[in-house]
Amino acid sequence: MTADTSLSLRIQMGLERVATAMRADDWASARAAGVNPAQMAVLAALEGRGRGLAVREIASQLGVSQPSATDSINALDRKGLVLRQRDADDARSVRVMLTPAGSDAMAAAQAARSVGGQAVGALAVDQQQDMLVALVAMIRKLQDSGTIPIQRMCVSCRHFRPNAHADALRPHHCTFVDAAFGSQDLRMDCHEHETADPATRAATWAAFTADGGTLQAQTER
Repeated sequence: MTADTSLSLRIQMGLERVATAMRADDWASARAAGVNPAQMAVLAALEGRGRGLAVREIASQLGVSQPSATDSINALDRKGLVLRQRDADDARSVRVMLTPAGSDAMAAAQAARSVGGQAVGALAVDQQQDMLVALVAMIRKLQDSGTIPIQRMCVSCRHFRPNAHADALRPHHCTFVDAAFGSQDLRMDCHEHETADPATRAATWAAFTADGGTLQAQTER
């Protein structure tokens, strides 16, 4: 075995292959919605955000420049898929939000996705769960390095209490809905997500990755 066949490199190569298929899905879903992939990404960023987002927030979420985000927003505005409104808390700021037509476009886009879903669906349930947890860990690492902004995942939410229950199938707890759930139910993009402060996110992750224990026990140490 040589350095270029290291485990981490082979995983990266595998993710690149998956990304190629996902890009094909992106084009298919974008065509179904009548937009291009860049515009589709803006719609996805706005989905579930009742107050909308400022242009700078959209640009940050997508990792693009504000002028690039503005170009996509302008195109979506002309198509009636988004609208701009003055921020109620800051009259100098404009927030962008989905219109009903934009929500319909998102539904059409989701229905058109097939390649990625079929590939994931071919995995056994325990493999899917392991992959979900691994992806959460990778995304968290990218967030901590500043490569991507905080995502609306359970592990970064102030409502998440990992390993709060003795039930091995449903060890975690969400205080927003006051319900227990398992790792297979971890959200990657929760509309009710509220970002926890950095110290709480660190304690949450320590509790999530610990063998047993509760968030409360971790934070009281």
